[in-house]
Amino acid sequence: MSKILTIDQGTTSSRSIIFDINGDIEQIAQEEYPLIFPNDGWVEIDPEDLYKSVTNTLNQLDLTNVEFGGITNQRETTIIWDKNTLKPVYNAIVWQDRRTSAYCNEIATKTNQSLIKQKTGLLIDSYFSATKIKWILDNVNGVRNRAEAGELCFGTVDTYLMYRLSEGKIFKTDITNASRTMLFNINSLSWDKDLLKLFDIPSSLLPEVVHSDSNFGTIEKFENISIHAVLGDQQAALFGQGCLEKGQLKSTYGTGCFVMVNVGEEPVISDDGLLSTIGFSLNGAIYYAIEGSIYASGTTVQWLRDNLQFFETSDQSEPYLNENGNANNVLFVPAFTGLGAPYWDSDIRASFHGITRDTSRPDLINAAFNSITYQTKDIIDCLTRSGIEVKSLNVDGGMTANKTFVKQVANLLNIEVSVPENTESTARGVAILAGIASKTFNLNLISEQKRVSVYPDADAHSLMSKDYKKWKEIILKLLSP
Repeated sequence: MSKILTIDQGTTSSRSIIFDINGDIEQIAQEEYPLIFPNDGWVEIDPEDLYKSVTNTLNQLDLTNVEFGGITNQRETTIIWDKNTLKPVYNAIVWQDRRTSAYCNEIATKTNQSLIKQKTGLLIDSYFSATKIKWILDNVNGVRNRAEAGELCFGTVDTYLMYRLSEGKIFKTDITNASRTMLFNINSLSWDKDLLKLFDIPSSLLPEVVHSDSNFGTIEKFENISIHAVLGDQQAALFGQGCLEKGQLKSTYGTGCFVMVNVGEEPVISDDGLLSTIGFSLNGAIYYAIEGSIYASGTTVQWLRDNLQFFETSDQSEPYLNENGNANNVLFVPAFTGLGAPYWDSDIRASFHGITRDTSRPDLINAAFNSITYQTKDIIDCLTRSGIEVKSLNVDGGMTANKTFVKQVANLLNIEVSVPENTESTARGVAILAGIASKTFNLNLISEQKRVSVYPDADAHSLMSKDYKKWKEIILKLLSP
């Protein structure tokens, strides 16, 4: 019984993966599902589509000899459902959703900003779960009364899946997912009464919070597999990349891009637009992290593919890319739903700049990819100003299969970029944590993984740095009142 199941639930697809004793993939199944865009800046998922995508992938695997499992998931995405019928009261409101931005601006007094920052490590922003919960309570008929009567449950995706897969027996989340709700005190490791009062959210809605490597219970619908690890997707990547010591960091390029650094066993509050959060727990110890969140990376590539139809599959973008990012002076602002760290502006929207008569398709594609590396530099610069020395960067996620893009990142940042041989850092990370917790795997599966190093080119760095400065000037002008 040395195999581990990972349920990897992402923003646009779900995957179920079985890892063998060496931490390698033995079986994998994936299913995409659609996002829903009811209004400008709104992003939703039908919870039934999400749940079926998980069960459909599980049904494709041979789970006969799998005893233990882990779950990693898109964070902040908010679901409220009936405690008894298990039926959602509204669609899942996705982390990218900006419908509560105006409300966030209304409550963003200095007192509230300080309160939330000190308790949660977060900023007041519609990105997090608290205002999404409040919106559902205030705008869906009858939901607030049902919540106050104790009839409903709130959960991020991990909680929703465990509740349904256990037929209501597991109502838990882990500390990493809880830390992204804007309701969880990362110092006391508990739901915070002051924040529940601020957002007018009844405590009966909330799941029990436990450590990431706890025994969460059994998902009886699938071979009685016992869940021994739960991590938010970016924390799973941090662990999976082997960032187990203070100062080690990674950047994950998935739907969004998330740079996260392990800051040790005490929280560190950033004053530079970055978030303080919980990284993971291991054998009773809790490791904190600082994170910079970028809303659009893989989303940008999907937009080039599906909306502009520049290529049929994402991997076909690579031949268009130049290692030095040369986009013929075209610049792109990837603000489809606003900008995340370090700007935190919900109103700005995406735009190309510098287009002329001779602008070509490759120019637009390079400009779009450049915007992802430029946002990465924004966050690395913030870390540097916070006193964190960045000598190299571990990267993972679907976009790292694009070797030219990885080279662009190395060139702009002018540092070594390290790519693990197995780029499934998120799914593998939670699998190994579950394996350690169930005494099936050893920690050396993390520390001994093979990597490929990519080094910068001086000329390319010079060219990309000049373009980055122009891009930064445009961003600042767009953000000016």
